[in-house]
Amino acid sequence: MFESLGPMPPDSILGLMEAFREDLRPGKIDLGVGVYKDAKGDTPVLSAVKKAETLRLENEATKSYIGPAGAAGYNAAVQELVFGRDASSALDDRISVAQTPGGCGALRIAAEFIVRCRENAVVHVPDPTWANHVPLLGDAGLEIREYPYLDRATNGLRFDAMASYLGKLGPNDLVLLHGCCHNPCGADLDPSQWQAVLELAQDRGFTPFVDLAYQGFGDGLEEDAFGVRCLAEGLPELIVATSCSKNFGLYRERTGSIALLSANAKTESITRSQLLNVIRGIYSMPPAHGSAIVETILGDAALRSEWESELGEMRDRINGLRSLLVERFAARGDGGRFAFIERQRGMFSFLGITPEQVNRLREEHALYMVESSRINVAGASTDNVDALCDAVMSVL
Repeated sequence: MFESLGPMPPDSILGLMEAFREDLRPGKIDLGVGVYKDAKGDTPVLSAVKKAETLRLENEATKSYIGPAGAAGYNAAVQELVFGRDASSALDDRISVAQTPGGCGALRIAAEFIVRCRENAVVHVPDPTWANHVPLLGDAGLEIREYPYLDRATNGLRFDAMASYLGKLGPNDLVLLHGCCHNPCGADLDPSQWQAVLELAQDRGFTPFVDLAYQGFGDGLEEDAFGVRCLAEGLPELIVATSCSKNFGLYRERTGSIALLSANAKTESITRSQLLNVIRGIYSMPPAHGSAIVETILGDAALRSEWESELGEMRDRINGLRSLLVERFAARGDGGRFAFIERQRGMFSFLGITPEQVNRLREEHALYMVESSRINVAGASTDNVDALCDAVMSVL
């Protein structure tokens, strides 16, 4: 049976990771891998997470299953974090939340759920979007189309073109939106643009599908949830996928959730039953450790305060690095070419250079980034920023 298979092409980012590890040159710089890094280049375990894990180990009484929906306390805490305390309470009888194995698990469960709702549904994703959106959604059988989003000449949004495109959609369509800190381009919708998307959805009947993978990494926990909350307040239906990989640093614990907003309590009951049935048929039940950490932190005032402080430090470091990169590029006479970096949010931006220039950076300067020139801003530091800017300017 196995002999009928052919090899799959290697994953470009995993290959980049391997090449970086094998590079023995001193001063090499990794801007490719999409995880948060501190000034030392490490992805740390947050202090609040360590304390929550200690409490977990001291108080855990069973290793029994937690059920297809996951931990109820975790689901309730994430629902409040995403939708806000007041809105979460007001919408409680319309929201179904289930814990998932990471944000990827949430996206795939959402895709399988959408297929049950409407087999011929079309999911429209921004150009560009996170590369893994396409297989996670498309492999469930959904048709994927792109809508205009990034203006690569200015690294700003093509919002007029986006709005024109969305204005032609209908009830058979879903629109994937990055809730904040767009991956890979870092260019986000502003509040007025979120309001415009809401009005288009109300008028045309399409369903927004928000991937909120970086809440707290842009401008703050509340600010980064504006889009989700704007849509939830004004629409009968909404799909939201979330991840705790970034804001809690729980990458390897695979902790995420899916939230479905239904039109009313009766529909929510049916929606929940279908959602749990989808989960049961795929991985049956999610892992418990990561969700227990999050639930512990969000349920303890002191730990939550410590976590929010640590999250703020990560956010401030990234935003500070954006300003520093712009300053150092300007000092080298870039003519404002990279000024957009400071206006964007989250870990990622495109430098807007060619694949050939990206290859030269790797070969001549040990500076690693993906071929599209997407950089992980958190891979920069005060120690390497000058070498980074010198290298980029040298290949322009």
